[in-house]
Amino acid sequence: MVKEAGRSARASVWLEGKARRGGRGGGQPSGLDRERITSVSVRLLDAEGLAKFSMRRLAAELSVTAMSLYWYVDTKDDLLELALDAALGELPLPDPEAEGEDWRGQLRGLATEYRALLVRHPWLSPLAGRYLNIGPNSLAFSRAVQRVVRGAGLPAHGVMGAISAVFQFVYGFGTMEAHFSARIADTGLSADEYHRQAMAMVAEAPETAGVIEEAKDILAARGGDTVAEMLDRDFTFALDLLIAGIEAMVDRG
Repeated sequence: MVKEAGRSARASVWLEGKARRGGRGGGQPSGLDRERITSVSVRLLDAEGLAKFSMRRLAAELSVTAMSLYWYVDTKDDLLELALDAALGELPLPDPEAEGEDWRGQLRGLATEYRALLVRHPWLSPLAGRYLNIGPNSLAFSRAVQRVVRGAGLPAHGVMGAISAVFQFVYGFGTMEAHFSARIADTGLSADEYHRQAMAMVAEAPETAGVIEEAKDILAARGGDTVAEMLDRDFTFALDLLIAGIEAMVDRG
């Protein structure tokens, strides 16, 4: 019980008190290190999903015993937190030394890349917020976002609210898009085929036909020849609305 209480208080692999990146000491399995274990964890999560991920499955992929992994991490949660930060390391960040960069373009770039990351790694969104997210890549992303939003000219008390508005929107949009992509993949159809079939069924069903009829003008005006184009158009417009809101708050003073 005491050990569990200490573990709960620490609540992050990054607050171990000692970074066991090379293992606990002598006797650890050869050919393993934390970086390799993390990389394979990300690959397994991409291929099989969060529900199927386990220490035993990871050990089999690495051709080691499950106990070998405990030279490098204490629990599966440690591995998931490491994998989460590794995935965030894929995000390209704007150069803080670059001159003449507009905060709007930088914010759009960060938001667009984060959306793509959530879709590329569907297991990421359930983990975000489960941990402290204080790994080096997470902190680098947070610093970049804060610097860009500060550059808009908002008062200090409004910066975190603006960040929340933009990136919680991106989180929701990217998470739903990832769910949509997974559902399509299960059917074996392309995104456009699935969309056409689903819309046809919904339009013909008595329970939902009226809703589709009422929204016909909105759906027609949405534009885009493909599902990808429609999603991009919706995302871009919503992000523009949020940026316009930040500009309005700056002008309000």
